[in-house]
Amino acid sequence: MSPLAAARQAAALRETAHRPWPLPDDGWVLAQTLDDVLLAHWPVSERALRPLVPRALELERHGGSCWLSVVAFHVSALRLRGTLPLPLLSSFDEVNVRTYVRRRGRPGIWPFSLDTSSLAAAEAARRAFHLPFHRARIHLDRAGDWLSVSCARGEGEAFTARVVGRGRPFRARPGTLEHFLTERYCLYTARPGLHRAEIHHAPWELRRAEGKVVPATLTPESVRLAGEPILHVAARTDILLWPLEPVEGA
Repeated sequence: MSPLAAARQAAALRETAHRPWPLPDDGWVLAQTLDDVLLAHWPVSERALRPLVPRALELERHGGSCWLSVVAFHVSALRLRGTLPLPLLSSFDEVNVRTYVRRRGRPGIWPFSLDTSSLAAAEAARRAFHLPFHRARIHLDRAGDWLSVSCARGEGEAFTARVVGRGRPFRARPGTLEHFLTERYCLYTARPGLHRAEIHHAPWELRRAEGKVVPATLTPESVRLAGEPILHVAARTDILLWPLEPVEGA
């Protein structure tokens, strides 16, 4: 199974026409497969987000609002380029909190937090990508079209969800909210100093979803989440990542 997953990940490079800019000239360094993905999105206040994101990054808006998302998934076949996934180290659950930013025409993701059930993955990601990883107790379970997620830091639940996918999978059209929220091909982080890592994946195969989501304490305290989130699920997406590079002029 591992060689098959590795070949499928590398094959993602065959589909590039959807990208907003060309692939990097150098090679990717990390591959992973995201399975059983839940995406929950809320419109949020730019005033609340602005102090939490470096001034060198523009906060992106869609439909007149900034957005905050919680994305939960199971990671499988995590590996460095040229290697196969290692048993017990390449498979774990993860929950991310992010918003949407731009720097000189390159839209991307700004991660607020990344919770994982794997201590080894958290430490490796902190060192390699300087991302705000946390160790957490995460349970992700899929039964048919239903997907359940719980994430706990310390004593209390930080995030819980139970949702069901509806309708057929689809690829988001440019200009739609779904496209804005999912078709992102870089992430930004502070190292210190602003850095960017390029990302590649095929267009997301999304399904609309409905259900119950409780963000609890996982999202930034100063960002108020009002109303029910917009929900999507996805079965599988292969992700390739490039090394961090400093952002010019930041």
